[in-house]
Amino acid sequence: MTVPPTLLARPIGTVRWRMAALLFFATTINYLDRQVIGILKPFIATDLGWSEADYGYIVTAFQIAYALGLLVAGRLLDTVGTRLGYAWAVLVWSLGGMAHALANGVVSFAAARFVLGLGEAANFPAAVKAVAEWFPRRERALATGVFNAGSTVGAIVAPALVAGITSAFGWPWAFLLTGALGFVWLIAWWGFYQHPAQHPSLTADEARYIGQDGTEPAATPVRWRVLITQRATVGICLTRFISDWVWWFMLFWIPDFLSKSYGVNLKEIVLPLILIYAVSSLGGIGGGWLSSWWIGRGTPPDVARRRAILGCALLVLPLMLLAQTRNLWVVVGLLSLAAAGHQGWAANMFTLISDVFPKRVVGQVTGLSGFFGAIGGAMSASFVGLVLQQTGDYFLIFFIAATVYLLNWLIIRLMVKSTIPNSYAQSF
Repeated sequence: MTVPPTLLARPIGTVRWRMAALLFFATTINYLDRQVIGILKPFIATDLGWSEADYGYIVTAFQIAYALGLLVAGRLLDTVGTRLGYAWAVLVWSLGGMAHALANGVVSFAAARFVLGLGEAANFPAAVKAVAEWFPRRERALATGVFNAGSTVGAIVAPALVAGITSAFGWPWAFLLTGALGFVWLIAWWGFYQHPAQHPSLTADEARYIGQDGTEPAATPVRWRVLITQRATVGICLTRFISDWVWWFMLFWIPDFLSKSYGVNLKEIVLPLILIYAVSSLGGIGGGWLSSWWIGRGTPPDVARRRAILGCALLVLPLMLLAQTRNLWVVVGLLSLAAAGHQGWAANMFTLISDVFPKRVVGQVTGLSGFFGAIGGAMSASFVGLVLQQTGDYFLIFFIAATVYLLNWLIIRLMVKSTIPNSYAQSF
């Protein structure tokens, strides 16, 4: 479908951006729920007698469930649709988050984390699929950056909210009250979200603008073996496998790192974490905007995404200096740059999927790549826990984290092109 230049030049409606707002708030709650345990880890560990390895195993339980959830989430979303699939996911993860309030040991915490991980796995496949449904290609990276900023806003809100609730009522209430937020979101989601073809508030002009890239056949599940034979699928899955764990590490271990290395207590940790995740939010939106800006100036989408990914990789590189830095605020600055680089990378990686693959398999490919990312995260969680228990030193962990994004850029450069060849796309 071709959109008349006059239509592109005038206001066309804002319904699609309201959908992006819903995705943003869901992602905010998603990250708020998952980060509670990282903030409270030093205190729960003392209360319940966890070792570093115990905590690593609890995080691994979440990652394994997240991986299993991602393996089926994309296919489920492509089958039942974004509206119903996303609603079920938020319901499951909200119940899982609240279940932490009843946990009293390693096994019960691991079980609660497992349920949380199963539900939270669907967030990004659902959000990416919704963006593919509601936005033309030229706006998808920006829309992805907007909803992905929810991950950092959730991380920003979490320290102050969790510290306040814990100080007033105790740590079980921090899990209970944050988990309940998902039910508030469900009311708004069910009342407002529809596919563009059914949405009553969508104007004809905005509908044409959203559909400017043309229509595709209705979604039907595709065999995994068809997807995994694509060079682009392998490249995207590999990058997620070697890099997703860095963000998990920042969520689950940075509060503990600051507490043990710099003596930061529960109240003092609020400002450093807010700064880190505020900057990362800007990185996510800025990374998405940058590649969209290049595309708007005529740069091919694959080239624009690679340029943005390279820039993000350079932001993470100074992280290797962190373990040798003694000034708390220099450390916070390096962590902030690295978090911004990761979020900018993530915005472009999610958008690559909707650039490269037909809309009807976007959910499946996002879920498949997320599965490999979560497997990498599960392996790294136990690895990090064991390294810290044996050495008490973060140097090796920070060095690996600093360098993997340059390797990612090389993988994308070699393996991911702008579109799937027609001969393969027809098999979808």
